[in-house]
Amino acid sequence: MQTDSASLARQVEFVFRQLEGELTNATAGTVLIHVRNNAVGKFGVRHHPIESKNGKFENGDKGLTAIQVQAFKQMAIESLKYRKEWSHGEILYDFSVRTSSNSWSASILFESNYNMANWNSRYYPKRNDLWDSQ
Repeated sequence: MQTDSASLARQVEFVFRQLEGELTNATAGTVLIHVRNNAVGKFGVRHHPIESKNGKFENGDKGLTAIQVQAFKQMAIESLKYRKEWSHGEILYDFSVRTSSNSWSASILFESNYNMANWNSRYYPKRNDLWDSQ
């Protein structure tokens, strides 16, 4: 995916378009998006375990509809407004379908990541600089 000029919102829209088939009929899970330098590095879906009773799978559970997946994508894009001042990390969209009420819910978790290796030269003088100043 070319991310040079694509905003993060446009990249998240791309991610959800790629995952649309996987999300349709999914009952619960987490959409994971790894961000580095404000660009999506990798993404995927962690599906919650599929349960069985007495060794048989329940087919009664219905997952996200196509319309709900579109609403999920829109919510994911709008949630980026709450991401503040970080360029590296993960975005996790946890979702589940409530079959009893014919609805779905989602929560968003932003995780920022920082690498001290990039900052060491800024905050710690080089060993030679210590000796030169004495």
